[in-house]
Amino acid sequence: MNPLTKELLERIRREGSVKGSLIKVDRFLNHMVDPVLIDRIAAELAERFTNRKIDKVITAESSGIMLAQAMATHLGTLFIYAKKKRPLTMAEFFAASSYSFTKQESTTLYVSREVLSGAENLLFVDDFFAVGSTYQAIEQIIDQAGSVLVGAAVIINKSDRRDIESILTLTDLADYNCP
Repeated sequence: MNPLTKELLERIRREGSVKGSLIKVDRFLNHMVDPVLIDRIAAELAERFTNRKIDKVITAESSGIMLAQAMATHLGTLFIYAKKKRPLTMAEFFAASSYSFTKQESTTLYVSREVLSGAENLLFVDDFFAVGSTYQAIEQIIDQAGSVLVGAAVIINKSDRRDIESILTLTDLADYNCP
């Protein structure tokens, strides 16, 4: 097992919890953030994409922003976050609907046409991948822009999909017997 995966499992055991597919990591990943841990996770995930042409990293507002910023730094590129509310200053935009199972609500994600032009290669980044609603919304936005999704990276993949690069999966959690 990867040392970073082991460290993340230990942090969940000490400072978080797991109840089925609900994973509580708000003391170090997505409410209060350990920036050193995020940077190490970003470095490892970014390394997995060094052989691909990536023009920008893209995520959805809010919890994915820290990882997207850190990964963009390691990849030497810019990052975009899709906003959950369209500001008055965003006249032209791409938009798609997303449903959050954690928050039990639907939202529309917006990306300004000023920051996403056609024919760009984008890497989707987020803290979790569960059922893929955010991912699908970002895919739709990328398609609307005429750009290409070149991959996806998350900290924790709760799905059965193996085309999503991650540090940790539900199988890892089950094998480790996290509380």
